[in-house]
Amino acid sequence: MPEMIGFLKPRQAVLDRRQEIVADLKDLLPKGCLISEERELKPFETDAFLAYRRLPLAVALPETTEQVAAVLKYCSRYGVPVVPRGAGTSLSGGAIPQEDAVVIGLSKMSRILDIDLFNRTATVQAGVTNLNISEAVSADGFFYAPDPSSQLACTIGGNIGMNSGGAHCLKYGVTTNNLLGVKMVLFDGTVIELGGKALDAAGYDLLGLVCGSEGQLGIVTEATVRLIAKPEGARPVLFGFASSEAAGACVADVIGAGIIPVAIEFMDKPAIEICEAFAHAGYPLDVEALLIVEVEGSEAEMDAMLQRIIDVARRHGVTKIRECQSALEAALIWKGRKSAFGATGRIADYICMDGTVPLSQLSHVLRKTGEIVAGYGLRVANVFHAGDGNMHPLILYNINDPEDAARAEAAGNDILKLCVDAGGCLTGEHGVGIEKRDLMLHQYSRTDLGQQMAARAAFDPEWILNPSKVFPLEGRPAA
Repeated sequence: MPEMIGFLKPRQAVLDRRQEIVADLKDLLPKGCLISEERELKPFETDAFLAYRRLPLAVALPETTEQVAAVLKYCSRYGVPVVPRGAGTSLSGGAIPQEDAVVIGLSKMSRILDIDLFNRTATVQAGVTNLNISEAVSADGFFYAPDPSSQLACTIGGNIGMNSGGAHCLKYGVTTNNLLGVKMVLFDGTVIELGGKALDAAGYDLLGLVCGSEGQLGIVTEATVRLIAKPEGARPVLFGFASSEAAGACVADVIGAGIIPVAIEFMDKPAIEICEAFAHAGYPLDVEALLIVEVEGSEAEMDAMLQRIIDVARRHGVTKIRECQSALEAALIWKGRKSAFGATGRIADYICMDGTVPLSQLSHVLRKTGEIVAGYGLRVANVFHAGDGNMHPLILYNINDPEDAARAEAAGNDILKLCVDAGGCLTGEHGVGIEKRDLMLHQYSRTDLGQQMAARAAFDPEWILNPSKVFPLEGRPAA
């Protein structure tokens, strides 16, 4: 793929000391916790943003906060860049390293440390997956709300870095709404704790600053999260429409009427066909757009809310309504939706965008997105969290054709600019990473970005944490 996205120039002094750095790091970590052979480094050269790859200098796999601190203290002393890595599911290139960087992977830090049902909290290491938490408390009637499609694999540390969401964020919020505290290691090895089990912490809201900071302020090693009681019942319902614009308008009017289901998910016809072929969820194939609307509560509460939603949908010409009749049917409906990205990967390479728009602009942005992608001679499948306007157009292309790949990236950039121009923003839950870094000036002024970089530098004055990410390369401090 052509190098449309630049990287910082590797620090030659670090490259010249590679063998010494590897030897020193081996001394700081238990046996088997440092990877330095080229063949073994290959799995860490990229994340789920597969268009770009860089082989790191080494990969550290610490087992404790103290080991993370020791590695960071060493790297800070010798100016070695560090890239934090969770499960590598980032879709924006957030975990892609550089040749002079040490990757600190947190996969070995996967223990649940404490479950406090009285205070409705769980304290976990950063390598614990979202699903692990829900499974650990399910028998007691609780769950952890954020549920990205990758929740089987994605970890709490990565979710905090990107402020991830998921299908049920419409009612329960994204990671920042469910995060109470963290233990974090700063660039120089200092360990700090922010927040805790209490709902509010004294002082500045540094926890709010850390959540979504993409590993540039420190490395989170532990987190305390909120647990929520399971609802009495839940029921997903399928709504089919004759056009994407009608489905988008329906979403806006449902929320505008003050109706807040637990989830509203959108699929257009290409996405419906892709997901149905994979999951056999029973999605209707004779509609142009599909909404998965889930309501929850008692049977009476669900019936009442669903009737209000049906009334709105009929005003927008809904052509199919199918209520879930069993737990198995519900599981299949969500399997299809949560498998969308993987199912799409079976038929084509794709770039997944992550713009967010006001609900009133959904229909307009959907129509323009189709026009933009068609203008580049490509195809698009739309599947996204419609309830909060977080769009995920999947631009299909051939990664082995440099011209095709360049067109896909250009189309993606145009879509993200469209989202900003419609009153939205560049990202809803995937982060900026390298993918959207050079578009930050389309959303923010140089003064805005200067203030953000000043906040970053207050935590990491040497800019060794996750370099090449978030901020445009021009105008940042020299290495």
